[in-house]
Amino acid sequence: MRIFLSLTVWAFLSVISLRAEDKPNIIYIVADDIGWKDVGFQGAKDILTPNIDKLASQAAKLDQFYVQPMCTPTRAALMTGRYPMRYGLQTLVVPSKGSYGLAKDEYLLPQVLKDAGYDTAMVGKWHLGHADADYWPRQRGFDYFYGAVLGEIDYFTREAHGVLDWQRNNKAVKEKGYVTELLGDDAVKVIDDHNTKNPLFLYLAFTAPHAPYQAPQKYIDRFANIPNETRRVYAGMISCMDDQVGRVVAALKEKGMLENSIIVFHSDNGGTTNARLTGESKVKELPCDNSPLRGGKGGLYEGGTRVPAFIFWPGHIAAGELNGLYHITDMLPTLAAVSGGSTANCKPLDGSDVSASLTGKGPSPRSEIVYNIEPFRAAVREGDWKLVWRTVLPTQVELFNLKTDPNETTNVAAENPQVVQELQARIEKLSKEAAKPLFFGTALDAVMAGAFGPATIPVEDEAVPQQP
Repeated sequence: MRIFLSLTVWAFLSVISLRAEDKPNIIYIVADDIGWKDVGFQGAKDILTPNIDKLASQAAKLDQFYVQPMCTPTRAALMTGRYPMRYGLQTLVVPSKGSYGLAKDEYLLPQVLKDAGYDTAMVGKWHLGHADADYWPRQRGFDYFYGAVLGEIDYFTREAHGVLDWQRNNKAVKEKGYVTELLGDDAVKVIDDHNTKNPLFLYLAFTAPHAPYQAPQKYIDRFANIPNETRRVYAGMISCMDDQVGRVVAALKEKGMLENSIIVFHSDNGGTTNARLTGESKVKELPCDNSPLRGGKGGLYEGGTRVPAFIFWPGHIAAGELNGLYHITDMLPTLAAVSGGSTANCKPLDGSDVSASLTGKGPSPRSEIVYNIEPFRAAVREGDWKLVWRTVLPTQVELFNLKTDPNETTNVAAENPQVVQELQARIEKLSKEAAKPLFFGTALDAVMAGAFGPATIPVEDEAVPQQP
């Protein structure tokens, strides 16, 4: 009997071990402020992204993948699987003099994956709190961190407002080089040094092509055909990022990890169409192209929240286009499910496990998109109907049918009062569940003092943006 029990326990433990070895590596790549039409697989004609495009051709392209309007809220939603309104990060971003960050009682994606046996590494931009070291990546579940904790840094000096923002494992690093290339170098090194006995979760969060618009001359020279100077530099930034993505894929292949890796790619929000959100006073013409979508970064129209996205997982996710609805909050429960992780320690999730949909076993379970809920504006989508509600004076209610009008050109609120009423009721309910935006505290004082840039709250751009 003892022998039988011992053999049973041994067999059970062997199965667990085998499953651990079979868990997919997860390489999660986020671009910063890239436009809807600024990568090749989305139809860009003047910007070349061959490495990203090659991955996309072998991946599921998520045509309706939604994020938050700005980078701090999107990154928070990814890390928690919860809407940023739940913990006060729904408005703007954490400014350089902001003392707050992502709530410390939230259980984050790297913690979930670490519990599931993953080695966890982050390379790139954090932007979820910097004033207190307890907000930093190493204290939030990452075994390793290299990059910047703020949101915007100079690409050559790695400074923000004259202060160095560049570290490795909580210690400042002074080195030469261009940020995007340094991030690529480090991501490759993480892969090269990885012990393949454990699965790897690598969160690679590029700062490119976020302002300031800077690139090495060799990358700018690739786009001599682009007449607009700012877009030429912007194209060079994207091209450099594309090269680094290619290097990461090559490193995974060389290490024998590629065939058992999930690679996610998307932008953190739409391309910038509002000059007040760039901090670049000298830029006369913004370089991003969100066409044919309306609006851009900071706004609740599709151009600010619907982003280029794909998921690569050979042998599990078929190449092609998936037209269902997907939201950034879905990524935590989905990655937990495919990795054997548990979300038991997380607070109630807003995201859903969409792994069955991604692997072709059914449609997306999602019918609702919550674009954002703030005291002065909100937007939700249910099925094909989308309501954008600006509550500050003068108030404005807009209703769009995204099936017939995906570019939000015609407000049909007057013709559909019942739909408006139902979606407004949904927004009211969500607003009662929302925490007060942390931005409306000490951070707002810092903004008014000029520490963040222009003292402005994003207002929807009512014009359909023109292509640069």
